[in-house]
Amino acid sequence: MTIPAEMMMLTKKDFEPNQVVRWCPGCGDYALLNQIQKLLPTLGIPRENYAFISGIGCSSRFPYYMETYGMHSIHGRAPAIASGLKLARPELSVWVVTGDGDALAIGGNHFIHAMRRNIGLKIVLLNNRIYGLTKGQASPTSEMGKKTKTTPLGNIDRPFSPVAVALGAGATFVARAVDTDLPNLAAALKRAALHPGTSFVEIYQNCNIFNDGAYEALTDKATRDDNRLVLEHGKPLIFGKERNKGIRLRGLEPEVVTLGENGVTESDLVVHDEAAPHSGLAFFLAQFDAPNFPVPLGIFRAVEAPAYEALSMEQSEAAVAARGKGNLAKLLNSGNSWNIG
Repeated sequence: MTIPAEMMMLTKKDFEPNQVVRWCPGCGDYALLNQIQKLLPTLGIPRENYAFISGIGCSSRFPYYMETYGMHSIHGRAPAIASGLKLARPELSVWVVTGDGDALAIGGNHFIHAMRRNIGLKIVLLNNRIYGLTKGQASPTSEMGKKTKTTPLGNIDRPFSPVAVALGAGATFVARAVDTDLPNLAAALKRAALHPGTSFVEIYQNCNIFNDGAYEALTDKATRDDNRLVLEHGKPLIFGKERNKGIRLRGLEPEVVTLGENGVTESDLVVHDEAAPHSGLAFFLAQFDAPNFPVPLGIFRAVEAPAYEALSMEQSEAAVAARGKGNLAKLLNSGNSWNIG
């Protein structure tokens, strides 16, 4: 693809608005904003062809901080609004920025159907496992036992895994990254931006005001390598500070093994396949969590399937070709009508 000269001249600064960013100092939202502003100039898309849609929450202020078109919309309804925009203007690059409460509580229905339809949206979910904007209530991803303002005795709701929900709904691109792991975050966002159909990226994000340290095991240099599993397509599932631990299957049961012990070699380990036609392996990995297993990060699934907006356009064009262009005025004035006296 040849990128026009005027687009090649776009830089990160072109996507930075004249706005004061109003997130708490140290918030993980800044990392996403910085990475998106760096990514967009590299994609060869005119700036006027980007749109950012959000719902309600701390992360939902995102459209204000992008020098693009955008809309700060309704709680949980960003995927629905973004879907309408993508269908009306399929040439646009439409992004949804949401949070764990916005997307998975009141917005859960819209979220799963966006995945099911495979409409060409880039959905980024910042997961801090808490309601931050409303100051510290339990969210659908808060861990069991978590004490919050709405669960003072400890949370007894089992938490959602956003990745597992997306995969269960049939998502064709699913990834996970950590806000402070900038290289892997940038790589996941770029892959998402280039994927046709629905792209979903979950970002583990620290809320240093109401849930500080939620992902400390994955971010602390002393512990992170032993607690996270970086997924690499076509490579065995290996992790650990010494790169000596891996995941092996015993029938359908996974287990953590140490390379070199009891004759275990890399050939015994599960090999990651992000392009598998089914989502079985990806869903299997989505169940991993501490302390029994390392937390997977990277691309869980990336397969191509017809995008909803393309199918919709084909269907409309076929109907017009078969029946001719419609006449709205004629339709409204045809057939029986009611006269109300």
